[in-house]
Amino acid sequence: MGSTPNYFDIPGLDEHAFTLWSFDDAVRIREHIKKCFILASQEKDETERKRLLTFVVSGAGFTGVEMIGELGIWVKSLCKEHKIPRKDVRLIIVDMLSRILNTLGEKNAAKAHKYLEKKLKVEVMLDTRITSATDHSLVYEGGEIQTRTVIWCAGIKACDDAEKCDIERANRQNRAKVDEFCRTEYKNVYAVGDFGGLAGEDGRPYAAMVENAIQTAHGAAENILNDIRGKEQKKVSVKFHGTMVSVGNYFCVSEIMGKSLPVWLSIVMKFLVNIHYLWEITGFRGISRYLYHEVLERRQRKILVEKHWSTRIQAWWLTPLRLFLGGMWLYEGLVKVADGWFSSPKLAAFLGMANDGTSAATPTAAFVTKIDEVFRIKTGIINFFIETETRIAGGEDIIAQHFSRLEFFHFGDFNLVPWFLRNIVLANDGVAMFFQVLVVVLEILVGLMLLGGALTFIGSFISLSLIVMFMSSTGLYEKSWWMLFASIAIMGGAGRAFGLDYYLIPYLNNVWESFWKNKKFRLFFKGSLDRFD
Repeated sequence: MGSTPNYFDIPGLDEHAFTLWSFDDAVRIREHIKKCFILASQEKDETERKRLLTFVVSGAGFTGVEMIGELGIWVKSLCKEHKIPRKDVRLIIVDMLSRILNTLGEKNAAKAHKYLEKKLKVEVMLDTRITSATDHSLVYEGGEIQTRTVIWCAGIKACDDAEKCDIERANRQNRAKVDEFCRTEYKNVYAVGDFGGLAGEDGRPYAAMVENAIQTAHGAAENILNDIRGKEQKKVSVKFHGTMVSVGNYFCVSEIMGKSLPVWLSIVMKFLVNIHYLWEITGFRGISRYLYHEVLERRQRKILVEKHWSTRIQAWWLTPLRLFLGGMWLYEGLVKVADGWFSSPKLAAFLGMANDGTSAATPTAAFVTKIDEVFRIKTGIINFFIETETRIAGGEDIIAQHFSRLEFFHFGDFNLVPWFLRNIVLANDGVAMFFQVLVVVLEILVGLMLLGGALTFIGSFISLSLIVMFMSSTGLYEKSWWMLFASIAIMGGAGRAFGLDYYLIPYLNNVWESFWKNKKFRLFFKGSLDRFD
């Protein structure tokens, strides 16, 4: 049954304030704010224009602070779009308590308070009791704010339908009084989540949050089964793992498992928590859409780097590049098959680590090879080189070509990649043949995947990995450098145009979603081939 906004019997709020409780509420607020800016850009009366550009959020808890934080970011774009100076817009958050985010520690609350005032230019009014609201103002003890927008985020109570239930109430939030088993005064009636008033050891009802809803629901379900089976009831307790508040896109405070995290880590945790809950509710598709809209294609105000990485192109532009790269990998693999890579050891000679003269490359008497360093970046952990290989015969240069090379963890005489190749890959002929065949199979597989546009991201990643492997072992000559950048480019969905990924990715999503919901693995079923754009 859930909960509903609590107006605490303050006159005018129900009629004139917006609530932020549902998807419909969010859309209604968004459209109203856009309308206010449109009207303000045309309004001649200065008093009315100020009302239109004054936005008040009442309640400085989690919801209120997140609301004003998002608005603080958005108004910058709205001002630019409608040619309204930012200084003409007032953003106000009001609360009757002495500080914002009262359930968080004082240090985190102070950080969020400072960010609101200094970065987002929000007026924070504390110790302020709201007394009424009209269609053009919000009235508080000692004053009045002229505004056309009041967003009420100052409290919730059990849903209005609870009034129809003949159940004893636990508090002024109208939540049902329950015992330690989530059971009401009626033995066979349980109340959980925002509707239930389960209290902790301190006697205070648990906060109306997601973890409370999930854990009390699970506990009540267990006790219902215990009652049916004649077993003893099990005490229900709620353990909160932490809280976090996102103030716009670039600032977040959190307290996780008793620890206060820095801003950047709090932002990361916000994404992880959202992914966790979306995974439980919607599975893979929900997570992929969430990351797409929050990272790759976020519509709100973007920093400079985001503006560039979120610029979109049609996938078919990459089709020729995908086909050419796939064709080159297939060609490389087939050449190795023709050269006998499936039948006799070739890898040592290919890597320049052959132990005998017969398996080595061209006799040294034919020419002399000279290596000159052109460019380098050395960190010890990763070293990058661009070098020139010059072959000299009869005192004259007969060929010169550039190649790039990577080193990983090269300290003193220890160089990770050569050590791994000598001691693992080339340990004996059997192991060497395994890796040799694996290289050929991967080259052919990548070629087929890219030509067919099937699982293109995975194919591109394998392509990139093979190139990095070659760079760290044999070096990558300049005629092949393009393959590195082509592998990166076609990761961006190149298989969705004139490729099997157009059908394959939706199909795999449908199969996974069916398995997630039904716990039965089926390859074909009604709707398995449906595509959702």
